[in-house]
This record gives sequence, C-alpha cells and structure tokens, in this order.
Amino acid sequence: MHPLDLQKTLSHGLLSFPITDFDAQGEFDPAGYAARLEWLAPYGATALFAAGGTGEYFSLVGEEYGQVIRTAVETCRGKVAILAGCGGPTRNAIAHAQEAQRQGAQGLLLLPHYLTEASQEGLIAHVEAVCRSVDIGVVVYNRAQCRLTPDSLAKLADRNPNLIGFKDGIGDIELMVSIWRRMGDRFSYLGGLPTAEVYAGAYKALGTPVYSSAVFNFVPQLAMDFYHATAAGDTATTNRLLDEFFLPYLQIRNRKPGYAVSIIKAGARLVGHGAGPVRPPLTDLTPEEDQMLLELIQKQNLR
Repeated sequence: MHPLDLQKTLSHGLLSFPITDFDAQGEFDPAGYAARLEWLAPYGATALFAAGGTGEYFSLVGEEYGQVIRTAVETCRGKVAILAGCGGPTRNAIAHAQEAQRQGAQGLLLLPHYLTEASQEGLIAHVEAVCRSVDIGVVVYNRAQCRLTPDSLAKLADRNPNLIGFKDGIGDIELMVSIWRRMGDRFSYLGGLPTAEVYAGAYKALGTPVYSSAVFNFVPQLAMDFYHATAAGDTATTNRLLDEFFLPYLQIRNRKPGYAVSIIKAGARLVGHGAGPVRPPLTDLTPEEDQMLLELIQKQNLR
C-alpha cells in the first residue's frame, strides 16, 4: 500500500490493536492468533495494529516478531489493513520495521524508545532513521519519552514523505491543538490514550475523530456502536455507554499499573476468546477482578 493510500485509510473509521496469543507456557500461538483475527476482522475496523502496545510488543523477542506480523498479514489479506508495531532502540526499531515490510505489513506504528530521555534533535534522528529504512507508511506515537513538538514534526514531515500519521498517547490538548493546526492534512491523526473512548468526544471536537479501541478485542460490537454514536453526535448513546460500561471498566483497569493490557486479555478470555496469560512484567487480573469484569460484561448482554 502506498503511504498516501494508507494515510487516507487511517483518516476515518475505528482502529484497534489485537492482543497477541500465548499458550500456557507463554509461547506465541499462531493458530490462536489467526483465529482471533478472523473473529475480529468482520466487525469493521479500518485497520488493525499487529504487535502494538496492547499486543505486548515490548515482550516479543527473536523470531516471534516476524511470526506475529506474518500471521496477521496472511490472515487479514484482502480484509483489513495491517500495520506493525516497531520501537525500542533505533537499530531494533529499524530491524523490526524492515522485517514488517518484508512480511507484507501495509504500514508501521513507531512506538516510543525505552528508558532514556532524549532531546528533540535526538527524537528527530530516531524517527527519521526508521522512516528512511522502509518504503511503507509510518505513524509516530507521541507517548512517554517520545514527545515531539510541532516544529520537530514539521521538520520530519518535510524530509520524510512516508511519515503519514501522528498518534497521540499523551493527552496534552494544548500540544495536540498546536500540532493539528500546524500540520493540517499532512498527517492522519489517531487518538491513542488508553481506553480512548473516554476521550473520543473531546478529540472529535478538536477535529481529530479517529481513535484506536482496545476493548474492540473483547466487545467488538460495543466498540463499533460507540464509535458510530460518536461520529453521529449521538451523545445520549455515548453518555449511556460511558456510564454503564466504560467508567466502571476504568475502575477495574486502574487498580494496578499495566492493567490497560491485562484487562483486555481477561475480557477476551471471559467472552470465550482467550489469548493466554500476559508476560512479565505485566500481571493478570485477580479472580476477584475477573468476576468484576465478567459482571460488567454480562450487564451489557455482551457475552
């Protein structure tokens, strides 16, 4: 897919990040992952991000990464676009970016580098090195240590035509407005805060209505209903779903660090599409928390 075609694809609709299937020993389960993607694809997401944050990219090692991307591309070919996560140290991000292109991914989500702080010049060099290593489109994820300014993004956009998207995982509205007003339609814009539905109305009002839904992994129809209600300005529906599902869901998610991923895997298991345990340093929900989530799902007649 040409980067500009990918940009158009990402400029509308609901996006999501499939969880990655592991077996009881914590090894990648390609058959389970393929079955998951076959289940989710018909619900109508515009694109899926393989090996993203919710897909535990940070825990994948060695050949696993290529296996995850290959399984996603082969399973979803002709159904839904697949973007691959890549990140970490610059050379690691480049290696994964090139592997993702080799496996047929239509684009990349460049996740933040790890641990160390960096100057804007360093961030520009990092993002540019990844963009120049591939031909496919790249979406940069502003989150954690990667906090690009409007000036930095303008420089990167001028020099890297395949940098076609910006995903916000910070929630700084002033920064987001500055980037949106500076860059205009040069990028597609994605809301990427954990449980993005809570922020969807605000970002739509800002002019950036596209977001990625984690709960699509276990309540895909509810996720699509919420997206369509947001797009239509149906605040009665979005407010009802916020009150009845999303805000109680956040109370469970916020009980421990890392639960933004763990609760998604728990939800998938509770609706009959288990993906195995999370890998350390993440921890699975407790039995008590599982029961809380199950009751929430049942109240929405989602199981």
